[in-house]
Amino acid sequence: MKKESVAMIEMLAAATLWSIAGIFMKLVPWNGFAVAGMRSLIAGLTFAVYMVCRRIGLVLNKKTFLSGLLTACVYTCFTCANKLTTAANAIVLQFTAPVFIVVFTALIYKTRIRREDLTVVIFTMLGIALFFFDQLKPGYIFGNFVAIAAGMFMAGMYMAVGDLEGEARFSAIMIGQFLTFIFGLPAILVTRPEFTATATLSIIILGVFQLGIAYILYVKSTKYCPPLACCLLGAVEPLLNPVWVLIFDGEKPGIFALIGGITVILSVTLWCVRGGQKTAAET
Repeated sequence: MKKESVAMIEMLAAATLWSIAGIFMKLVPWNGFAVAGMRSLIAGLTFAVYMVCRRIGLVLNKKTFLSGLLTACVYTCFTCANKLTTAANAIVLQFTAPVFIVVFTALIYKTRIRREDLTVVIFTMLGIALFFFDQLKPGYIFGNFVAIAAGMFMAGMYMAVGDLEGEARFSAIMIGQFLTFIFGLPAILVTRPEFTATATLSIIILGVFQLGIAYILYVKSTKYCPPLACCLLGAVEPLLNPVWVLIFDGEKPGIFALIGGITVILSVTLWCVRGGQKTAAET
């Protein structure tokens, strides 16, 4: 198989593994920070074993630390959002990251926002607004804001990690895993989570497969998988995540959240397709 085809399969596998986050987080009755910390400790160890086996060196500098810090903020916010709002809300609101990339790029690099960029920002914001008409409970509303924060941090993570080379990218993600564990350690010590059979198995699956192996596949795929393909294949995550939760936990998104989610996913996906077509035409 061509390297590009293999990379696309790796990206699809990564997105599918990411999508199981919601259901397994629901099965772990711990504080959100504790879940994030333990999940990332296991994922960090998974990453470390892979890097040792593949003889990938550890790169420690300002860029990898900043990337790792942003990654840790993504993991922590997303996990806490899953505890505060529905799984569907958490994953779709995090999927707004590409829109924040447009905004951050314009603010930091003073680039002009194109008409299609402004259009996707407007439609995405409209989709987000619909989430706040649904499940109007204080916890859900706060959870929605935390999920949006995860999207903002993810945008920063993509921008920071995108400036790194192969080995440095692995290092940044692993640093992010262990920083997330440090963030969650106080909650682990204070709440003393109970390691039941279900909770233990779920946290191991989250750490090894949903975060560890998934991000290894993602970093590997970015070498040969075009950015457009990565984005489109990544859309599998917000589509499958609420499906697993609905099937195995019975959690249903409300009608406004459903319409908002479709609006966000379609807006971002069509925008990525449009951007890919323009890039192809220019080359």
